Amino acid sequence: MKITKCDSSNKKGGEEMHDKYVDANELVQTLGICKGKAYAIIRSLNRELEKQGYITVAGKCPRKYFEEKYYGYGN
Repeated sequence: MKITKCDSSNKKGGEEMHDKYVDANELVQTLGICKGKAYAIIRSLNRELEKQGYITVAGKCPRKYFEEKYYGYGN
C-alpha cells in the first residue's frame, strides 16, 4: 500500500481547507487567549463532534461548528 502526502493547498469547491477549519493559532489571534486554552477549546469541541459520530482532526475544528458554539450562529 502506497501512502501519499495530501496537498492541503488544493482548492475544493472554491474554498481552501484553511477556510473550513480553525486551529489553535487562529483562536489565539481571534480570541486573545493563550495557546493552551485554544487547544483545550478545540479538544472539547472535537469530543462533542465525536460523540455525534463525526470524524475529527486533532488540533483543528470545523469553522462552522466553532462559530455556532462560540458565537451562536445558526444554520
